Amino acid sequence: MKLAILSREPGTYSTRRLVEAARKRDHTVRVLNTLSFAIDLETDEPDLYYRQKRLSHYDAVLPRIGASITYFGTAVVRQFQQMEVFSPNSAVGILNSRDKLRSLQILSRHNIGIPATAFVRNKKDVLPAIERVGGVPVVIKLLEGTQGIGVLLADRLELATSMIELLQSQKQNVLIQKFVAESKGRDVRAIVIGDQVVAAMRRVAQGQEFRSNVHRGGRTEEVELRDDYREVAVRAAKILGLGVAGVDMLEGKDGPQIMEVNSSPGLEGIETCTRKDVAGAIIDYIAANVDYPAIDLRQRLTVSRGYGVTEIHVPEGSEYIGKTLKESGLRELDINVLTLHHENKVVPNPRSDRVLAAHDRLLCFGRLESMRELIPEKARRRLKPKIKKLSAASIEAARHEGPAEGTASGS
Repeated sequence: MKLAILSREPGTYSTRRLVEAARKRDHTVRVLNTLSFAIDLETDEPDLYYRQKRLSHYDAVLPRIGASITYFGTAVVRQFQQMEVFSPNSAVGILNSRDKLRSLQILSRHNIGIPATAFVRNKKDVLPAIERVGGVPVVIKLLEGTQGIGVLLADRLELATSMIELLQSQKQNVLIQKFVAESKGRDVRAIVIGDQVVAAMRRVAQGQEFRSNVHRGGRTEEVELRDDYREVAVRAAKILGLGVAGVDMLEGKDGPQIMEVNSSPGLEGIETCTRKDVAGAIIDYIAANVDYPAIDLRQRLTVSRGYGVTEIHVPEGSEYIGKTLKESGLRELDINVLTLHHENKVVPNPRSDRVLAAHDRLLCFGRLESMRELIPEKARRRLKPKIKKLSAASIEAARHEGPAEGTASGS
């Protein structure tokens, strides 16, 4: 395998470990400065130039893109994807995870625990928002903050409003988030690779510091995660479109609460704490999937006139409850079920003898007119514009704004 690692800092621990792990496995690897690329766009021939020379062929690319160059960095990753070079993290996935508000908006639709969060711009909305998330103390977060920078705790209402107004006056976007008291000063970082958690550690703040980031002096300890924490971490990464991610969770009284999903997690802290070869696991994952570049179903499948991808829900009282997929008659209506979501579990390519139950969700590709008839009247009015306007423009918008559930792997 010939692998390119996108990084502006080849001497950092994470980049050095990834290069070492790749070479140990006899792969060819090169660290490329993300800002040294030029993107060429021509009909059916997407291309990349690196330091004024046409880039040679690579089998896979591993993005390690800093927050300060997110826009250009994801444009480079997107170009690699257009060239059908495998990337464990898609450009859309990186964008989804990099924006705290966007990531929480996406996760909030998928029955994944997140702390109550509000986002406001009007000064008059601040106090009601604080009340809605449970009142003080509240956590105030800058949308662009990393490594604990821009994360503040306000234990008094006057302090909270003053902080928010000051930050907004400096044209900063801030989130107001419930303070999960039972997890004060500690959180869990899980490294997700593919469909499993390969390493996890608990980070504990020191002294009066409530932020547990290692960069803020927090200590770490290896932890064996419960199944519900593992499942939530993997689902969060997949929903955002990431094959490699660091998922930060609070240990709430009602179970895991997703705090943040990082598309370029640092390796030094987790490898030192757990003594596990996380870098090697990342390289092995890429090598195993290099022949299966990501395909955006909404982009590829909705170009056929009258066909598209949508999700069909099975509500209480539906005539489909208790029937198998074969008995449902969907195939006769020219509708193919790609995945079935049942009780927080995803069944890809479900068998025809799979029995449908209330609240199942079916991700389908098929004739739009047939699928429209299966959507309840109330939901149909809400979804009609989305189905009616599945044009190239709306597909592009959906790719950049929506969750990555419409993404699959295939050669």
